[in-house]
Amino acid sequence: MKVILSLVFSFFTFSVFLPATDRPNVLFVAIDDLNDWVGVFEGNPQVKTPNLDKFNQRGGLVMYDAHTPSTVCGPSRSSILTGKFPHSTGVYGNKTNLRDAPKARDLLTLPQYFSKHGYHSLSRGKIFHAHTLKGNERGDQGQWAFDEWHAADGWAGPISKDRPVNGLPNLPGEKGYHSTGFDWGPTVGNDETKMKDYQTALWAVEQFRDRQFDKPFFMAVGISKPHLQWWVPQKYFDMYPLEDIILPETIPDDLEDILNKWDKPLEPHSTWRRVETYGARHKEAVQAYLANITFVDDCIGVLLDGLENSQYADNTIVMLWSDHGWHLGEKQKYGKTQLWQESCRVPLMVKVPGVTPNNKKSMGVVNLIDMYPTLLDLCGLPVNPENEGRSFAELISSPDMEWSEPTLSDYQFGGHRIYDGRYSYIVFSKSGTEQLYDHKTDPMEWCNLVKDPEYKEIKERLKEYVPIRRELESPKS
Repeated sequence: MKVILSLVFSFFTFSVFLPATDRPNVLFVAIDDLNDWVGVFEGNPQVKTPNLDKFNQRGGLVMYDAHTPSTVCGPSRSSILTGKFPHSTGVYGNKTNLRDAPKARDLLTLPQYFSKHGYHSLSRGKIFHAHTLKGNERGDQGQWAFDEWHAADGWAGPISKDRPVNGLPNLPGEKGYHSTGFDWGPTVGNDETKMKDYQTALWAVEQFRDRQFDKPFFMAVGISKPHLQWWVPQKYFDMYPLEDIILPETIPDDLEDILNKWDKPLEPHSTWRRVETYGARHKEAVQAYLANITFVDDCIGVLLDGLENSQYADNTIVMLWSDHGWHLGEKQKYGKTQLWQESCRVPLMVKVPGVTPNNKKSMGVVNLIDMYPTLLDLCGLPVNPENEGRSFAELISSPDMEWSEPTLSDYQFGGHRIYDGRYSYIVFSKSGTEQLYDHKTDPMEWCNLVKDPEYKEIKERLKEYVPIRRELESPKS
């Protein structure tokens, strides 16, 4: 099988003619709201992620400069799974189900495409963004896209019945999700094995250990943390004493050179203002996010060790990713959305047994939407002409090669970011507002260069990649 996997890189078309049973399996692992605070991605030197780091040591290639097609869960996942950007489908927000979008509902999603071409697809955990369905307790979680779908179960509630558990008051007039969703605290007991994500990892291990698949499998495993709320066992908080927490660098006037459609500076996000107003509890928020990441890392460790110790270890491609990043105070916000680096850059790791080397990272610029065509290449499946991403299978086989074609991230209707490995150009077409950052000199994106005449040619070069045609927003669920 290792010989076959190697041949895929040199002769993509050759493997199309292999019997389906000789094709590699795929383990497709989604993590929700994880930014680059992973040891091997160097986003935070304090984070403890021994299992993800070990995955790199054992052949999990780090795609160091990977970016999301959208900075919101629903449109990001819809893009990844259909191979189409939000501006092509009209799926711009979490309230739009891709099956209600005229430009998306008839597309073959990634698991469907694998099923069509001889694979058995199965899943547990969050892969598609969930939508409420009348009369259906589970709602639409993408069950229809898999040959076999399992509901994710498991729960350990927080120690307090009060909401929010962290006791962070609302700002005057603040209502809705922000009043209860931006929350953290320890769970009852100190047992991570009862939690949904841990149970999902154990389910996958059982499949590796106990099943004899008569077809190659495409297994999608979804990990929900570190999505809010940040409720995990106390032991994970204890790993990060508050007195030792180092906060991300911020500057007080960070938003003053970023204008909104009324030509006024952007204001700090309400989450930042809440933390700042009521006791400057920034260290607590960072501690909670770090605690959740280490819990996730434990779940990933169970999952990957289960695969490593199974009969499928040598013929299973692993692709592990997060749907978008997260701000922990940078740009004076806690959360995702917008088009800054902290929201756009994501962890992405790929292991192809017998091909990807140990302890290796690639600096090539890739996008999560590229995973669809890449997996088709790696598994020898026919090209899907609907895919808008670019296969990086060649980059996987030669991780040091130049790979810097500018990539795109969308946010809402008309919001776009073009990134080429050094420069980031952001534009909102409705308002005409623009931003430009040079990551070589300004990795925190503190200095908006868009009006600097020295950067005019760079801006115009990147602007050529901004979509001209955009689908209107599709119906909301």
